[in-house]
Amino acid sequence: MANYNKVILVGNLTRDPKLSYLPSQMAVVDFGLAVNRRWRSQDNQQREDTCFIDCSAYGKQAETINQHLAKGRPVLVEGRLQYDTWEGKDGVKRSKHRVVVERFQFLGSAPAGARGPAGPAASHDADPGDVHEAPPTDDGGGGDDIPF
Repeated sequence: MANYNKVILVGNLTRDPKLSYLPSQMAVVDFGLAVNRRWRSQDNQQREDTCFIDCSAYGKQAETINQHLAKGRPVLVEGRLQYDTWEGKDGVKRSKHRVVVERFQFLGSAPAGARGPAGPAASHDADPGDVHEAPPTDDGGGGDDIPF
């Protein structure tokens, strides 16, 4: 059976990115993304729904995101879903999905007071020597196996 895990989202940051470092000294940044959906209902009323998604990026791209993005900035992210589980302080098992960013692209211009350069959309995977991709993970899925 073939497997495919790819997510492409365009939205606005819900909070400033939070940069931290793993024990291996690899940078990791966590941020929230709000993606809006607008449609007309059957009674011709304009409706809107917002989906809030947690995202994580690693390595150089984590540092770039932290340096240039801030709450409210639009961004395109491409990545994969990851399912996280943990036990809360109250002993209850908790879980959620997050997007592990493999590539991203700045969109629009920075609002007043935001970090980083303003201007047209800037892609951060155009230069082959500066591709912003997440590090490979061993998820036990045998990513190199071809299912046919």
